[in-house]
Amino acid sequence: MINSDNSNTFDPRHASVSPDALTGRVVAITGATGGIGQAVAIACAKAGAEVILLGRSIKKLEALHAQIESLEASPSIPSPLIAPLDLERAIAKDYDELANAIEARWGRLDGLVHTAGILGQLSAIEHQDVPTWIKVMHVNVTAMFTMTQSLLPLMRAAPSASIVCTSSSVGRKGRAFWGAYAVSKFAVEGFVQVLADELEQTRVRVNSLNPGRTRTAMRRQAFPAEDPKTLPAPETVAGSYLALLSDASEGISGQAFDAFNT
Repeated sequence: MINSDNSNTFDPRHASVSPDALTGRVVAITGATGGIGQAVAIACAKAGAEVILLGRSIKKLEALHAQIESLEASPSIPSPLIAPLDLERAIAKDYDELANAIEARWGRLDGLVHTAGILGQLSAIEHQDVPTWIKVMHVNVTAMFTMTQSLLPLMRAAPSASIVCTSSSVGRKGRAFWGAYAVSKFAVEGFVQVLADELEQTRVRVNSLNPGRTRTAMRRQAFPAEDPKTLPAPETVAGSYLALLSDASEGISGQAFDAFNT
């Protein structure tokens, strides 16, 4: 299935995706309560998906749930499912409960989008705080792995399933002072390549997507002096996520894409 003939020409930034491309599909999104995750959740709902909203804050999840249900096209938009989950503190049974809930309601999962992540400490390697390093690696890598592993049987049950892992430019070329965050994103890229190779004979594809400079809370944390008005809104990259979740990316796996124009 993976690396089909169009893998060298497919570009999620320019892929043709119909307005109802995800109708009838079930898509889970981590980090759904803010920034890119929220933009992707709304875009998926508008495209007809039954969206599973994953995040730490129940209050924010409820607000996003209400926002999706209030969209103008709400009669044709399925009601999303709220799934509170703190990736820093979640244990095995939390992931099992999530998988069991999805299986009981749908029996499959068509899409999984990993946007949740933390920045940690921007400093030289020799000055990195060890507990912070461990926390970043856990949230950005281990939790992503654990959730994916827990949900893979449900994705294998889907006619065609897609996993999209959010990457970063500092996870493709190392940059001084980006510490655990950069290393975690290198790990994300490696995870995508290994998993794609393992799933080659299945109907599950997995790719990474680098959203680039985007107006998010993490961006403000990393560049506090930057004028946010100069940055693209998270909604501008949501289309690339949709392309990777839709039939437009059928047969594409193990690839590293960008969601911005260079």
